[in-house]
Amino acid sequence: MRKKLVGIGVLLLALLGFIVGSVAAYRGEPGPYPGAPQLNLAYTGELSEEEKEALLYMIEEEKLARDVYLTLYEEYNLTIFEMIAQSEQRHMDAVLMLIEKYNLTAPSTLDEVGVFENQELQELYNKLTSMATNEVEALEVGALIEETDIKDLEEWLTKVDNQDIIQVFENLMRGSENHLRAFVRNLEIRGVSYEPQVLNEDQVNEILSSEGHGHGHGKMFGMKRGRGPGMGRSPFH
Repeated sequence: MRKKLVGIGVLLLALLGFIVGSVAAYRGEPGPYPGAPQLNLAYTGELSEEEKEALLYMIEEEKLARDVYLTLYEEYNLTIFEMIAQSEQRHMDAVLMLIEKYNLTAPSTLDEVGVFENQELQELYNKLTSMATNEVEALEVGALIEETDIKDLEEWLTKVDNQDIIQVFENLMRGSENHLRAFVRNLEIRGVSYEPQVLNEDQVNEILSSEGHGHGHGKMFGMKRGRGPGMGRSPFH
C-alpha cells in the first residue's frame, strides 16, 4: 500500500508540473517545459562568439513568434494562434536553458509582449502585427514567421558545433515545420492556395507533404468563437 501511495504521489507531482508549465505558456510567461531536451549538464565547454550570438538571437526570434501569435489571437480569436503561442513559449524555455547553462545574460524583455532588445526584431514585430488586416492575412503572417524561423535555424546550424545547441535548434526546426503545416492547412480550409514566401517551393512542398512529430496543430485549431473568416488581399504576393 505504501509503495502504491508513493507511486500516486509521483504521478501527481508530474501532473502538477505539466499543468504549471501549460498555464505559464498560456500566459506567455517562462515556465517549466516537460518536453524540454535533456541536456548534458556535466558538459560546460566554451561557446564561440557565433554560438553565443545564435542563442541570444534565437530566443528573441522565438519570442517574436510567440508575441505575434498572442497579438493575433487577441485580434482574431483563432485557436491556432493560442496553441502555437504556447509552443513558442516552450521553444523559448528550451533556448533559455542553454543561455543559463552557459552563463549568458538573457534579454531582459522576455516577459514583455511586443518589446525586444534586438531592434531588428522590434521593427519586424511592429511590421508583422500591422500587416494582418483579416484572418487570411493573419494566417499568412504565421506561415511567413515559420518559414523565416526554418531558414534562420538552417543557417545557424551551419555555424555552430556545440551539441547542446545543435540538439535544441534541430528540435526547434521540427516544431517550426509542424507549425507551418498547421498554418497552411488552415489557409486551405479557407480556400487559399499557399505560396512559399521565404523558402524555395521544393523545400516547402517537402515539409508540407511530410508527417510532423510532437508539435503539430491540425485543422481543428483553426476554429474560433463568434466570427466568420475574413477574406482579403494577401500582403505577401
